[in-house]
Amino acid sequence: MLSALGTRLFFPSKGILAQSAEAKTKGTRYNASIGIATENGVPMHLACVDKYYQGLKPGEIYEYAPSQGRLDLRRAWLAKLRKDTPSLGDHPVSLPLVTNALTHGLAIAGDLFLDKGDKVLTADLYWENYDLAWGVRLGAKVVHFPLFDKALTGFNLTGFTKALTKAAANPRGKLMVTLNFPNNPSGYTPTRAEADGIIASLTAQAEAGTRIIAVCDDAYYSMFFDNACQTESLFGRLAKAHENLLAVKVCGATKEAFVWGLRVGFITYGVRNGTQAAYDALEQKTAGLVRATVSNCTHPGQSITLKALQDPAFPAEQASKIAILRERAEAVRKVVYETKYADCWKVFPFNSGYFMCLKVKGAEADRVRLHLLDQHQLGVIALGKDQVRVAFSCLTVDQIPDVFDRIAASIRAVRKAG
Repeated sequence: MLSALGTRLFFPSKGILAQSAEAKTKGTRYNASIGIATENGVPMHLACVDKYYQGLKPGEIYEYAPSQGRLDLRRAWLAKLRKDTPSLGDHPVSLPLVTNALTHGLAIAGDLFLDKGDKVLTADLYWENYDLAWGVRLGAKVVHFPLFDKALTGFNLTGFTKALTKAAANPRGKLMVTLNFPNNPSGYTPTRAEADGIIASLTAQAEAGTRIIAVCDDAYYSMFFDNACQTESLFGRLAKAHENLLAVKVCGATKEAFVWGLRVGFITYGVRNGTQAAYDALEQKTAGLVRATVSNCTHPGQSITLKALQDPAFPAEQASKIAILRERAEAVRKVVYETKYADCWKVFPFNSGYFMCLKVKGAEADRVRLHLLDQHQLGVIALGKDQVRVAFSCLTVDQIPDVFDRIAASIRAVRKAG
């Protein structure tokens, strides 16, 4: 499954970082190995910087972190992953490696597994950075499956399976598939029955001989607002599905802990009958890629994330913020289906995440976006010719009716202007 670059990658076992790690353990008298400055037995630092950190020691802030990430944080995230994914059970997976949030993790997946001309199958409603990370940068071909059925009632399993079969019919015998749930931009997570169908289709394709890299882009994991949602990452079952199917989980604290600016993400690998040697190799290759590009990821961000995971208050505080988002999603749901808007849009299904999408009637989405900015000082995202994404995560409940009134007014105004 590896790309040409992924095949070549390694982590230098006798390189500077490896030697410095060994010296940190054994060089108890003097350690003249690592490229930092020390003073009074701790990393040298400026008071004008240090005053902004509370509760962290200098060694948790200023030192380089390992290219793999802090080992204690990686173990803590794996424990969280297993707790959040009961279907995974005790099935062996790699130890998560720290990435510079999810964008970096997705780029790593591309570098490891995609060569020029390889295909990536993703939903037709998708994060545009896939095009940059995999298409523009690596020369892969991004192809799409219809996320929703024509009636906009739910996940289009038939369309997914057909697109999967078509994309898999290539001479390379390899296919990357992205599963981004909750979906950006639509805010949709499949139901449990739909998730079963997705896994069955992928497993059948793997059994047919296609080498599948299933990337679970779990950026908005835990933001579920409907009891019918599949609330586990698909990674749990895909990691056990078939030897031809490698599950890659890209996730992080970014959204789950509401720390967007800390830039702490993770990448984890799982495959049926995966050996420790195979996982070690993937971890080494990933660490080599991190070393070759960013060297290592933010140490204070990792330290803060670890302390948050260890804090007994974390689950309740996280749940309270998700409850606020759920309230906003429910408020949107009450408004957008009102009959007074029937001439303006259809609503894409949404039940999770930060966003929802409207399918605009009779007006170009970008013209609507510009009209909203110019006439209503309201910002939304236009997607394609007729889709508008609204981030309800940024709206209070009392703002929501006015927001959609203004969107409707702009649609009508643009349509009238012709």
